[in-house]
Amino acid sequence: MQSLTFISWNVNGIRSIDKKEALRWVDDEKIDFLALQEIKAEEHQIPDTLFMRKFRQLCVSSSHKKGQSGVALFTDIEPEFCGVCPEVDILDEGRINEFHFGEIAFFNVYFPNGKRNAERLEYKMAFYDRFLDYIEDLRKKGKSIIVCGDVNTAHKAIDLARPEANEDTSGFLPIEREWMDRFVACGYIDTFRYIHGDEPDRYSWWSMRTRARERNVGWRIDYFFVSEDLKEKIVDAEILDDITGSDHCPVKLVLAL
Repeated sequence: MQSLTFISWNVNGIRSIDKKEALRWVDDEKIDFLALQEIKAEEHQIPDTLFMRKFRQLCVSSSHKKGQSGVALFTDIEPEFCGVCPEVDILDEGRINEFHFGEIAFFNVYFPNGKRNAERLEYKMAFYDRFLDYIEDLRKKGKSIIVCGDVNTAHKAIDLARPEANEDTSGFLPIEREWMDRFVACGYIDTFRYIHGDEPDRYSWWSMRTRARERNVGWRIDYFFVSEDLKEKIVDAEILDDITGSDHCPVKLVLAL
C-alpha cells in the first residue's frame, strides 16, 4: 500500500501565480495530483515556469469565455480516462477535470459562484444537482469518488468567520448549505472535518478588498471529499494557509491506496 498526496488550489489566474513564483514550493513536496482551479487560461497559455518539476500528465478544461474559470490537473499517473464532463459543465465554462485511475474517479471542480444575480444562483444549484447525479451514477458502477476544488459554499457556521452577517449572501444561503447537507448525507466525507473535527478559525478564502487574510476573516469553501468507502484510507487532510499568492490557499489530502 502506498500513500497518494493530492493538492487543490484556486489560483485566481495561473499566469498571475507564475509571475509571483507562488507555485515553486511544488518542487520541494511529494505531490501525486496537483489540481488547480480558476486558471483563466487555455492549455497553450499555461507557463512552463510554474515549477521545475515536469509532470507526465496535464489535463486542462478551459472556458469558452477567454480569461475566465478553467481547471488544470497535473499528475504522473496514467489515466484510464480523462475528460471535461460536459454532462455537468453544460455551458462549457471549463469547470471540471474528470480523471479515472484504477477503481477511482477523481474530480477537480471549480463550482459556480452565485453572487452575481439570481440567474447565476439558479445555475449554481442546477450544477450542484447535475454533479451529484453524475457521481452517484459512477458509484453505482463501482467507482470510488474523490472530489476536490472550490465549492463556493461554506457548509456550516464554523466554516466562516462571520456567519450571521452572511446569512443572505450567496455562499452561505440556506439553499446552498442544504445541498451540502444532502451531498454529505449521500455518503461523501469532508476530509478536513474528518481529521480535525470542529477546529475553528480554519479558512481557505479571504476577501482581498478588506485585507481580511491579515485578520483571518475568512471562509472555508475549498474542500476534499471522498466517498464513504474511502473513509478508512484517509491519512491526513490539511489547509495550507501559510502559502500565499491567491485569495485562496491550497488544501491537501493524503490517502493510503
